[in-house]
Amino acid sequence: MDSKEYDVLIVGGGIIGLSTAMQLVHKHGPRLRVAVVEKEAQLATHQTGHNSGVIHSGIYYRPGSQKAAFCVGGAQRLRQFCQENEIEFQQCGKTIVALDETELDRLEALYQRGVDNGVQGLELVGPERLKEIEPYVQGIKALWAPQTGIIDYVKVASAYAFRFQEDGGDIFTGAAVRQISQNGGSLAVTTQKGVLHAKHLINCAGLYADRVAEMTGEVTNVRIIPFRGEYFILRPESQYMVNGLIYPVPDPAFPFLGVHFTRNIRGHVEAGPNAVLAMSREGYQKSDFNLAETWGTITYPGFWKMSARHWRTGMAEVHRSYSKGVFLRDLQKLIPGIQSQDLAAGGAGVRAQAVSKDGSLLDDFSILQGRKAIHVLNAPSPGATSSLTIGEHIVGLADEAFRLAD
Repeated sequence: MDSKEYDVLIVGGGIIGLSTAMQLVHKHGPRLRVAVVEKEAQLATHQTGHNSGVIHSGIYYRPGSQKAAFCVGGAQRLRQFCQENEIEFQQCGKTIVALDETELDRLEALYQRGVDNGVQGLELVGPERLKEIEPYVQGIKALWAPQTGIIDYVKVASAYAFRFQEDGGDIFTGAAVRQISQNGGSLAVTTQKGVLHAKHLINCAGLYADRVAEMTGEVTNVRIIPFRGEYFILRPESQYMVNGLIYPVPDPAFPFLGVHFTRNIRGHVEAGPNAVLAMSREGYQKSDFNLAETWGTITYPGFWKMSARHWRTGMAEVHRSYSKGVFLRDLQKLIPGIQSQDLAAGGAGVRAQAVSKDGSLLDDFSILQGRKAIHVLNAPSPGATSSLTIGEHIVGLADEAFRLAD
């Protein structure tokens, strides 16, 4: 590995890094030397491999935002890619359920937002139609989104990797980046396996994107704060109560969607997640603790400003994390028939949420273009759904900033 030289080095072997790599070499051909470095032994290990596998339709996102633009087009392209590469997905649809009249205005606003974003097939339905779609759900009105689907994003990422390598790209796993330094006209990237030299760098490091940006000398004014989302799963004999995806009407002041039911492509039904501060950037268990990373979080001014705004919500999420009864009561708001014995222990994922110094939770994708590097600083949900359109956007930025066509 030592002394290898590349035109572009991509840090991070998740779904966005691999999509970008695949599209770079497809566009420019073998004359452009591109490599991906991934710190884990396997690709797509963290956010890509720990999400709920939803193909989002684009309802939630502010019209004109990158999330809105990239999600709607990205979902269409993702389905086409899967058909061409024989990757299974299902269009099971999603209901967003209003439980009482206080939620009706927000539900109507979501419907209008989805229409404005170009989401096809949206329908506001009453209790009778809701019962036809999801017989065990209780609600006074719902938004039916038939374009929402489910998929295994690890398989998608693997297909991106295969296409990238088939076109001449290199992938190095077990190669955590330790240092990035200027070396003449290129960057020297010291990894766990040796040093790589590259003219340019694209940072798709997810939970560590801010750290990699700092290694390049970039001032980002954001910090990645990790939030763990914990799930239960429905026992096999209880899965009949969920046909597709069932969501509550979200709180517009908070970037998480509330506990919901998600049927996944592997046949399980997940119930959750909550959203609690993780004490490690890869803190998938409550017991996971990294002193340096926790210190980095609690000494960041933006963390305390964020906490001052959302402390009530945060305490409620922690309470739900440690009480199955509280978790159950929230699930029963959507499906009253769910009982404690229907729930088995599930998994967890960690969301890389960028927080600015003023405590704001970034609600859109954030891709920073530097002279020698491009940094994907915030790409949570619907990042996986949007992976092809985000990758295409990054390739366009790279062409311009790095003058790759010259």
